[in-house]
Amino acid sequence: MLTHPLFINFNFNQMRKKAETFVDKTYKLTRDKAPLSYTIPSRNTKRSSLLYFDEKTGQNRSMRYAKNQKSIFEDEQDGNILLEPIIFEDGFLRVPKENQILQTFLAHHPLSNQSFVEVDKEKDASLDVEEMDLSLDAQILAKDLDLEMLETIARVVIGLRVDTLTSAELKRDVRMFAKRYPNEFMESLNDPLLKLQNKCAAFLNEGLLVIKNQKDVYYNIQGNKNKLLTVPYGEDPLFILASFLQSDEGLEVLKILESKL
Repeated sequence: MLTHPLFINFNFNQMRKKAETFVDKTYKLTRDKAPLSYTIPSRNTKRSSLLYFDEKTGQNRSMRYAKNQKSIFEDEQDGNILLEPIIFEDGFLRVPKENQILQTFLAHHPLSNQSFVEVDKEKDASLDVEEMDLSLDAQILAKDLDLEMLETIARVVIGLRVDTLTSAELKRDVRMFAKRYPNEFMESLNDPLLKLQNKCAAFLNEGLLVIKNQKDVYYNIQGNKNKLLTVPYGEDPLFILASFLQSDEGLEVLKILESKL
């Protein structure tokens, strides 16, 4: 069966029209705190180099934004140039679909993906969902921690003085940390040194080790009251003790203490 020529032409035009769909675009500065107004270079100068390397010719081509031109390259523009500044207001620049020359210019700009990026709402939403899921997972893990591990996280990772906190305050602070810093929190749970610090806390709590003069760690087991090590000024005793117990000499000490725990 033959297809009518007009029908074929109609479908082709529809496909071409769909392929050439233009949309409004928004760009944002990458810095956390954006100034009220920020201008990026719009033409190639000695002060601001705007050169595009042409793979076909092997040459650098000067770029220049002129709204009344059909090309972003100076060698393809005529003498009737209308220059306009490119200004981000409150960190954002909105470019309507009618201004394709500016969208093309921004796509080729050297500062693209460095000082500014195109807003991708779908991608941003996906990243937000990932961050929310990670935060939720971290909070669930924090909720299930026992008191000993809560104290270890609070003391070692967050840097809190756990002896001044109630049980409720401890749970709250650890969960808030997990919510705000889920990556750091979850990494700390898998840190073997952190778990060793937890054991060190147990050795101290059970009286197998004692700290004297706020710096000297002593054995406190039957037949051995000798000094084990000195904590350097300003260092965390648990961190120093755990670091020592990872050494060849410390592994033997660890076995002895674990057998007494």
